[in-house]
This record gives sequence, structure tokens and C-alpha cells, in this order.
Amino acid sequence: MSRLRRIQGFFGLRRSIVGLLGMAVLVGLGERLAERFLPIYLLVLGGGAISVGLLNGLTNLLNALYSLSGGYVSDRLGTKRALLVFNLTAIGGFLIVILVPAWQAVIVASLFFLSWSALSLPATMSLVANVLPQAKRTMGVSMHSLVRRIPMALGPLIGGLFIDVWGERTGVRLAFGVAIVMAGVAIALQQALIHDDRPSDGHLSGRSVIPGNPLTLIRQMSPALRNLLFSDILIRFCEHIPYAFVVIWCVKQIASPVSAFQFGVLTTVEMATAAVVYIPVAYLADRSGKKPFVLMTFVFFTLFPLTLLYCHSFWPLVAAFVLRGLKEFGDATRKALILDLAPEDRKAITFGVYYLVRDSIVSLAAFGGAFLWLVSPRANFLTAFAFGLAGTVWFALRGRDFSAEPRPAGS
Repeated sequence: MSRLRRIQGFFGLRRSIVGLLGMAVLVGLGERLAERFLPIYLLVLGGGAISVGLLNGLTNLLNALYSLSGGYVSDRLGTKRALLVFNLTAIGGFLIVILVPAWQAVIVASLFFLSWSALSLPATMSLVANVLPQAKRTMGVSMHSLVRRIPMALGPLIGGLFIDVWGERTGVRLAFGVAIVMAGVAIALQQALIHDDRPSDGHLSGRSVIPGNPLTLIRQMSPALRNLLFSDILIRFCEHIPYAFVVIWCVKQIASPVSAFQFGVLTTVEMATAAVVYIPVAYLADRSGKKPFVLMTFVFFTLFPLTLLYCHSFWPLVAAFVLRGLKEFGDATRKALILDLAPEDRKAITFGVYYLVRDSIVSLAAFGGAFLWLVSPRANFLTAFAFGLAGTVWFALRGRDFSAEPRPAGS
């Protein structure tokens, strides 16, 4: 039993964390069954490249708005109740896609089913920060990121099989039906395991310290956090300019296109690669500086679009998706660094504001990626690479570790 407790302690597996991880697998699996194939689904329903860019841009814009909302809801309702609200919202979006097979309906539904990841992220990070000591935060975030890769790996694989068997229209709608079932099971799990941290009347979590205008938190961010945010914005331009078009490139554009199932295999390769590096990196990052690991993540982000440009068949794509998996090398470390640099009494809302600013700006890249794609895939991929290079260089020169940042008085 003591050995089991040591293992639980090493991985930060407390009861609420276990409930959080189980929920991440269930909701994530349902969401990922069809999410990676939505660009193809939009084309089948009559939407063009602009509709794909609209979905991708809307994804980033909603991530920005919902991250802030998620931070507020989490701070006021508590993590457990907030996650219930977010699950029910996602289920509403899944239902719209199933009931209305039109590309415009998919865009409307995305307002709901895209809410899960963005809304739940501040609540998730706040729960990790509250449940685990600082020395275990990177491990806690890494465990969450690692477990989330299970559905990211299996979802597209199963979803690709659905499409190969039932076609692009019916396969996607069936996948969303399975997503509803998964979300229902997740609700039961989270209610059973996650601690109810709802603030008591008159003592609402964070209410006394959250400003009326949360954007004032941008000015209150430390220089280290602002530099991380700026470099992160440039890196996400690199990621999201080509993001929605990767599946189209692989399945429709290259000299030897892959099947939907093979694209699922490529995604599984990506997630398996990420899974291999999460725990070792978390262990090392909690015991040394976080900057080198975040910097390596930015390097891998930058190289992926350049590599993808020269991959025109399945096996070269496998190598490219291994590289894409390595971009998760220090992503959990980056999130833990945000938590470290955020004020102790404003973790969730600072996290939400960070993502509000980042994803609001990055939504422009996602919209712009469609127009670059209409010019040529080469223009899209090379522009993405240039932004990644700029972000990597900025963080290499200006990025700081938590230990290097003086703590503000009273924090």
C-alpha cells in the first residue's frame, strides 16, 4: 500500500485529479472522434476553403472568449459545478451537428461544442494549482496533458474508421452521437470524484480580488509572463495558419493522398510521441528551469509546417507527425510556468486572461490561413514557419524562468 501511495504521490494522483483525468478521457474521446475531420465535412456539405478558415478562426476566437468566461465561472461556481455546465454546453453543440446536416449549422454548433476545451482549461489549471503543491504542478499539468492525448490519439483513428465505413457525411454525424454518450458518462464520473469546492455565501472564491475589468490584469502581469505571452502568440500563428488545412493536405492535396483511417494513424503517431516525452520532461522541469523545455517546444512547432511541405506520401508524413508530437515536449511546462508567474490569488482568471489575449489575436492567423491557402499551400506553410521562427528567437532572448523573476510585493 505504501508503494501505491508513493506512485500516487509521484504522479500527483489525488482523488479530484483522478476524476479530472477520467473526464478528460471521456469528453476528449467524444470530441476528437470527428473534430479533426470537420474541414472535410464542411467541404462535403458545400462549404469551401473560406468556411474551413472561418471554423478555424472561430475556434481561436471562441477559445479566447471562453477562456476568460471559464475563469470567471470557475472562480464563482467552483470547479465541479463549472465543469458540469461546460459538459452540458458541449452536448448541445453535438446535437445540432447531428440534427442539422448543413455547413452553416456546423459553424453555429461550434459555438457550443468548441466551448469544452476553452471553458474547462482555466478550471482545470485552477484545480491542479489548488490540489497540488507547487513542486508537483508541472507533473499535475503533464498528467492532464498526457491523459488528454489518449483521446486525441484514439479519437481520429476511430473517427477515420467511421468515415471509411459510413462515408464522410454519416460517419461524422455518428461520431458526434458517440460523443454525447461519452459526455454523459463523464458527467457522472466528475460528480462522483471531484471535490465540491463551491465557495460559500459571502466568501466566493476570488470575488474580492478579481477586478471589474479583468483586462487590467494584463498590465499587472510580470515582464516574464508578458514575454511568454508575446512569444506564445507568434508560435500559435505558426500553428494555426496551416492547422485546419493539414487534413486537407494529407487526404486531398499530396501526390499520394492518405485515407481517413491513415490520417487517424498519423494523429495516433503524433499523440504517442507526445505521451512518451510528457512524464520525463515534467520530472526534470519541476527540478530545474522551465525555459529550456518551453524553448524546445517552440522549435518543434516551428519546424512542422516546413517539414510538412515536403511530405507527399504516408511514410514521410509519419516522420512529420512524430515531429508534430514533439511540439508537446514542453507545452505542459509552459502552462505550469503561467501558473507559477500568475498571482497566487488569481490563478484561474489570470490563466483565462492570458488565453483571451493570445487566442483573440491568433484567430486572425486562423482566418488568414484560408486566404494564404487559396494562394498556395506553399505560401501557407512558409508563412507559418516564419512566424514560428520569430517567436522562438524572441523567447530565447527574452524568456525567463519563474525562479529568475522577482516576486511582486504582497503576491
